[in-house]
This record gives sequence, C-alpha cells and structure tokens, in this order.
Amino acid sequence: MTQPALSIENLSIGLPEGADRDFAVQNLSFAIEKGKILCVVGESGSGKSMTANALMGLLPPGVTVKGGKAVFEGQDVLTLPETEKQAMRGERMAMIFQEPMTALNPLMRIGDQIAEVFAAHNRLTAPERRKRALALIQEVGLPDPEKIIRAYPFQLSGGQRQRAMIAMALALEPKLLIADEPTTALDVTTQAQILKLILDLREQHGMAVMFITHDFGVVAEIADQVIVMQEGKMVESGAAQEVLVTPKHPYTQRLLDAIPTGKLPAARALGTVPALEIKSLRKTYRTGGGLFKPVREVHAVDNVSLSVARGEVLGLVGESGSGKSTLGRTAVRLVTPDSGQVLVGGVDIAALSEEELRKERHKVQMVFQDPYASLNPRQKIISAITGGPITRGIPRDKAEARARELLEVVGLGADAANRYPHEFSGGQRQRIGIARALAMDPELIVADEAVSALDVSIQAQVLDLLRDLRSRLDLSILFITHDLRVAAQLCDRIAVMQKGKLVEIGTVHEIFQSPKQAYTRQLLAAVPGADWQRDAVATA
Repeated sequence: MTQPALSIENLSIGLPEGADRDFAVQNLSFAIEKGKILCVVGESGSGKSMTANALMGLLPPGVTVKGGKAVFEGQDVLTLPETEKQAMRGERMAMIFQEPMTALNPLMRIGDQIAEVFAAHNRLTAPERRKRALALIQEVGLPDPEKIIRAYPFQLSGGQRQRAMIAMALALEPKLLIADEPTTALDVTTQAQILKLILDLREQHGMAVMFITHDFGVVAEIADQVIVMQEGKMVESGAAQEVLVTPKHPYTQRLLDAIPTGKLPAARALGTVPALEIKSLRKTYRTGGGLFKPVREVHAVDNVSLSVARGEVLGLVGESGSGKSTLGRTAVRLVTPDSGQVLVGGVDIAALSEEELRKERHKVQMVFQDPYASLNPRQKIISAITGGPITRGIPRDKAEARARELLEVVGLGADAANRYPHEFSGGQRQRIGIARALAMDPELIVADEAVSALDVSIQAQVLDLLRDLRSRLDLSILFITHDLRVAAQLCDRIAVMQKGKLVEIGTVHEIFQSPKQAYTRQLLAAVPGADWQRDAVATA
C-alpha cells in the first residue's frame, strides 16, 4: 500500500481561555492520497481553516496544537522548527486563500510577487525567475502574460487575482496544495473556471489537494474524498459520491437539506403597482487620462430599464463587472446616474437635490454583503437601528421600541439591542442589517449579495426570513446575487445583466427552463454541482 501524501492523527488545537469552547479541533484523523482531492466541509467555526493553518504553521496567537501528528513526506510538520517550516512552505506544501486581495501585496507587481517565491528559497537567477513567472501566468490561464506580469493586484479582477495566487502556490511544484475557500467570493462562471483549473493542475502535477469549502456543489464537482466537520470534530467521512448521495450523520443531512435545490417554487400572483421603476439608466466610469494614459470608459449601466412591483422580489444576476451592484447602488442613490430615471413611489430620486433626497431616502434601504463592515463596531445594536429613524424626527422612545420589536421580527430577540456587533455571528449580523433597513419603513429593500458570504444553513435561514418578511409586510426587494440557485429560491422574476446591459428578464421558471440568451444558459451551466443537484431532485 502506498504512503498517503498527508496523514493526520488525533490532531487537537486548543483555543485561548474565554473562548466559546476549549478546542478549535479535537482528535481529528484523516489522510489524503497522492494525486487525490479531499474536500473538508463544515460551517464557520467547524475547525476546517484552523486545521489548514496548523499544517502551514500559521495559527493565530493564543491558538496552539495540543496533541496529535501531521505526517507529510515522513516528517511530523507540527513539530518542525520554525526555520524548517519556512523552508517547507511554498516548496513542498502551499496554500491559496479565500480573498487574494488581502493575501497579495498591493504595492508589488504580480510578476515580482511570483519571482519572490523563488528568491525566498534561493532558486533560479533573476532572468530565470521572470521567465518562470511568465510560464506560470500562462499555465494558470491568465490572458496576456506580458501585461499581467507588470500589473498590480488592483488592476486584476477577482478571478484573475485568484489565478495569480495559484501561480504563486505552484511556483515550486509542491506535493500538497491547501485551498481555503478559494472560490467562495467568485461568480459562478469564474468559480467554474478555477475549479477546472485546480482539477487540471492536479492531473498535470500529480499533487494532493486539501480543498476547504462549505459548498456541496463544489464538492460534487471536484472531490474524491470528503470529511465533514462540526464544532471541531469530524462527524462523517467517505468517498464523495457516498457522502453526497447517502449521508449518514444528521449534521451532514442538515447541510445537504439547506442547499438551494433545482426545484423551483410555485409562481405567485403579483400586483401591477410598481415600487421601483428604472428607465433608460446609464452610468459610465472613466479612469486614466494622465500624461501617457488614455481615458478608459466602463459602461457600468448601459441604457437599462426594469421595474419591481409592490411585494415582488426581482433577482438581479450576472458575473462580477456586469453592473448589477452599480444598478443597485443607483436605486438607493449611493451612486448618481449620468442619465435616466429611478422612480420610487413615483418620485424620481435620481433628479432630487441632496436636501430633497434626505426626505425621500427612507423609501429605499440597502442590506450589504458584509454586515460587519456596515455596522459601527463601537455602537450598540439599538443605536445602529434607531439612528436613521431618529434623524427622520421619530422620538427616541418610539424608535427604540420599534427597534426591539424588529429584533423580535428578524428572530434575534429584544435583548440583542444592548450588545455590540462583534458579539454576533455573521448570520445574526445580517439579520441586524435587515432590521436596520426595516426600521426606516422602506417601500423597497436592495439586498446586495446579502447571503453570499454565509454558510448554507445560515443562508437558508436568512432566505426564509426574507420570504416571511415579503409575505407579512408586502415588501419589495431588488435581490442582487451571483448565485442562480439562491435567486431561484426567493425571487419571482430574474433579470440577467452582462457588461452593463440587461440581456434577459423573465419569471424564475422562464429563466431556468427556457432561457433565451446564450449568456443565461452559460450562467446556468456554470453552477457548481448542477448535474448532481438535478439528479437529486429527480430521485427525490
């Protein structure tokens, strides 16, 4: 029997005193075979990223390995001296992270960052490093390698930055690649490309891959083996097909049940009174124009017209750069359009002065992707929710009573009012963001990727909440997402955007069952695990 690429035995990782539990990871054992992909699945806090960080010697302060072994190439990597860990990182074991923008140096060109990997390990001469960097850029499928090698991270798209991170990880041809949620923040087509790239590279280099994810669709696409973690413990393991089709543990079953399926909800009767009308909207961004740089124009929103009826949820889907977030921000007047109308309750908020806008702004509220970034960490929740109503002239006692009532409505309870944002989970913070939006008694809510950063079970809870609020409050929602599976669960109609233009709009059934545009069909085909989910729905 061949030796596995990595063998972990009874790994335990202790958390600092005062944490919500004693161990981040407890008595974890698994192995990854050479040339195979093991997916580690679980919700936030399950210990999957801590396991990866322990292997790489990157545990945060106060978090320590309490026991166990991690044998890689005949050595227990947990007990290596720091100098040997540094030599191992990148050369024999490499890692790619969820957010490449924070992992890449914003002040260094991409080519220099790849070359730095060789320099750190005293490999190759300077000209050889540049030549190898170019070859790696080409290998990971980045366009125009000569241009990319001179580019800075901010000049690349999210998918391109992730490819650059993979190029750095592959520089020294490691035997084990650890990928920590590398596709979570990407749109479906880019995600599909990155998954295919990892599969291709695994074949070419014969390396083992430890792929951390909370998305079972991703598991269905790439995994050979799967382990499922819950609160630091492994609760299930097995071949991918076995875990996906016949899960044994109740926790695995719950995770799979929470995934948006290919089953479409029944169509609802909608009213004809519009909550939002967008007419011939245009927004162009211009960059460059320096001494030697020509002005570059990006038509973020290009002559778009659509409407959202009272009580309707309209999904706005498309890849990164399609203009969907710009359109949503224009609807809230966080962005002022170049031309066109944005009618809310019949009032064109695009044409209002700042003073006039203040009187109308309460009618449209936004729920953001990252609720922690949109909440003041030094402000109690009660203040975050009542700030807007009090500014509008609502007496403080009435605003605070309404805030506590809304905290009950979103399922947190009135006692959450006197706590701070850091005391809540991501899903709970998103509920606070929804309560804050509702406090303004809006006619329309714009939800910009409001569930994309959440675990599947938390995502399902927030979608249930939005469905409930839509029914109870006759709420209109413009729901911006890159995940068509999510849009299908909540939306009445879906509008598809590509490069600033509205290319297709229709009911959920029309878009999913008979899409008219090739681009829409491409988005549907790129959804990870689409074939597996179709089979699951067919046999259910």
